[in-house]
Amino acid sequence: MHTYGYGTGVDGHLFDFDDVVVDKAGRRALDGLTGYIPDHLVTVIAGPSGSGKTTLLRLCNHLDTATTGTVRFTGRAIDQVDPLRLRREVGMVFQRPTPLPGTVADNLRVARPTATDDEIDLGLVRVGLDGFATRSADELSGGEAQRMGLARTLLTNPRFVLFDEPTSALDPSATNDIEALVAQLAIDGIPSAWVTHDMGQLRRLAHHAVFVIDGVIAQQGHLDDVLSAPSPAIERFISGDAQ
Repeated sequence: MHTYGYGTGVDGHLFDFDDVVVDKAGRRALDGLTGYIPDHLVTVIAGPSGSGKTTLLRLCNHLDTATTGTVRFTGRAIDQVDPLRLRREVGMVFQRPTPLPGTVADNLRVARPTATDDEIDLGLVRVGLDGFATRSADELSGGEAQRMGLARTLLTNPRFVLFDEPTSALDPSATNDIEALVAQLAIDGIPSAWVTHDMGQLRRLAHHAVFVIDGVIAQQGHLDDVLSAPSPAIERFISGDAQ
């Protein structure tokens, strides 16, 4: 098991959530959620399945919208930010990669059609796929396809990256590789938010932890601070009673 150190980072919020409610098909996914995501290192959004974690993450990329309440990106209401500009600055890697027909290079150019061969090669080296540009995308393993998805996201030079349980379908070796890549990105100055219900992954990755339970943020802060004095709801989640 690896544990990654990050340093202290810089104070500041990238996203703020003020009394956010999200209703989906007659179900309340978020129920007056208030909190923030900092603009540095790795924030892990943890909680039981169905608690609202992914909905919170999707608000940050404007893939979901608040029914009521306010989401802010760098202090500005997110519905006043051009979605294309937002998604260039805030990339997203989904739970299951979706390779498109063609080569790995073809897949990366979906994100940036003007990328040169050198830029493609450098992007693949960055995620441990050196020499993969001409490989057929549909022949990649699950871990390789997830790395390709990350390379595609990074090719747009995002300010921040959202990860929606990207290792849930991967074996332990591939999971360790993706976690290490994300940790290194944070050290290199590209922070992220990562959704998981895995306490081991939370402990390995998180600098800042956001615990979402029953559609609200039950507690958040530096991981060590939260785990030193968890709320009863978080204690139940940690013990497995809320899974």
